[in-house]
Amino acid sequence: MRALLAALLLLPPAMAAADFFTLKGHGGPIMGIASAPDGRIATASFDNTVGLWTDGAPQWLEGHEAAVNVVLFNGTGVYSAGDDFTLRHWPGGEILGRHKGKIVDLAASKTHVASASWDGTIGIWPLDGSPPQMLPLGSGGINAVTFSPDGTQLYSAGTDGTLRLWDVATGEERQQLLRHGFGLNELLINADDGWLAYGAVDGGTRILDLQSGEALHDFTLDRRPILALALSPDRHHLAVGDGEGYIMVIDTQSWRITRDFRATLRGPIWALAFSADGQNIHAGGIDDAMYSWPLASLSEHEQMAQDARSFLKDPDEMDNGERQFARKCSICHALTPDGKRRAGPTLHGVFGRPAGTVPGYLYSQTLTGSDIIWSDDTINQLFDLGPDHYIPGSKMPMQRITGAQDRADLIAYLRRATAPEDTK
Repeated sequence: MRALLAALLLLPPAMAAADFFTLKGHGGPIMGIASAPDGRIATASFDNTVGLWTDGAPQWLEGHEAAVNVVLFNGTGVYSAGDDFTLRHWPGGEILGRHKGKIVDLAASKTHVASASWDGTIGIWPLDGSPPQMLPLGSGGINAVTFSPDGTQLYSAGTDGTLRLWDVATGEERQQLLRHGFGLNELLINADDGWLAYGAVDGGTRILDLQSGEALHDFTLDRRPILALALSPDRHHLAVGDGEGYIMVIDTQSWRITRDFRATLRGPIWALAFSADGQNIHAGGIDDAMYSWPLASLSEHEQMAQDARSFLKDPDEMDNGERQFARKCSICHALTPDGKRRAGPTLHGVFGRPAGTVPGYLYSQTLTGSDIIWSDDTINQLFDLGPDHYIPGSKMPMQRITGAQDRADLIAYLRRATAPEDTK
């Protein structure tokens, strides 16, 4: 009984509606957010994990081998997808399907999940396990998808600036609703009120009549691009996040901007979602935490990215080795023993360590079976050739440091920064 009481006391208190709060624990930027009717929140992160939060306490859903870009609730399940090209279903994390490029958006109906990929295709995955349909567009990546309310039609938005309507049963394109001069990043449908919203690379948020395709409203500002859209449960508020870190709220009854504030100290807003009761706006960006502001007092609380991040530090304040680490390594790797749930394993004590051996980290099979020992020479080769050539099949992103002196300075910095305390 005492153990149970102690455990209960350690749990975070339930967060009341319309309170400002944060969800902390991820080791990388927040790329996607979803709210469930029962109050749970799901977060997709650059750290390769999905966080499933109940009253502020996380359950970590691990299995993705690269950044997770999008997450959604559908019934009792959670779906996620990301840079490892896979669509997964939780709680088990089984792979429902694969693309040939990163997946950046998901949509769900009662019978299907749709995926938008930068490989130029849309995946339509039946929930009963039937074979999927792959809709090839061949004209650039697909950034966003959304179903019609009855699930028989699917809207898609692409990097080529097209807005298209598809027949789910046949996989045939029914109509090209729009060809915009800039790529379309975000798509949101409000069938009850008869309109559709899209966000574009040029900074425009535009509202179209769902039946005629006629342009109804244009909220283009001098900021770009639009990276996130969210509609409140009562359909009265449309939230817009952009590449410069602003959140704009549009009243959909009067069609006027009611709030517009800088939500980040630096960087973009990548993800937005309303709470289940509609009183809070959840947002994600380059910070490792999700922030949630009461809609009624949106600009009266702290901004995102309060913690110091090495890739945000003034380059002039760093020597060249630290600067190379900040640019190439810091978003994925920590220098401390705990690793901080980053996308890559901690580099603490890396010199002399066999590759693929940090306990608890989910390595690719390539590194698990590798005979590489990390040293000045192997780290130099890694960045000289690039991970995709030095360790084909690893999860490390494709990148090189072409300057020999830059590589030497990085190695010298890592020697200092990753040494165990008893050797310094």
